[in-house]
Amino acid sequence: MTATVLHPGVVSTGFAAEDPSLLFKVILPLGRRFMKTPTQGAMTSIYLASSPEVEGATGMYFANRRRRTSNKASYDADAAVRLWEVSADLVGPTAPT
Repeated sequence: MTATVLHPGVVSTGFAAEDPSLLFKVILPLGRRFMKTPTQGAMTSIYLASSPEVEGATGMYFANRRRRTSNKASYDADAAVRLWEVSADLVGPTAPT
């Protein structure tokens, strides 16, 4: 099993379509021309699910079908342990050893 993280990019979908704010009424339609189509936004997910090139690429972050460095905070081991503990408290499993 492989676990990776990805960013699909800024994709033109129906996200926030129901938001009545001025930002989404004015700026979003102007910005759509620079956004990816839903098909383009899905390409990294499809690549990670099907490409033998990334088999076993556990723990890596991808954008535009390329390995990238994620946010510095994502490498904080203490924060990862704390997140696990809080999550376990919420749902009940014990941490793996």
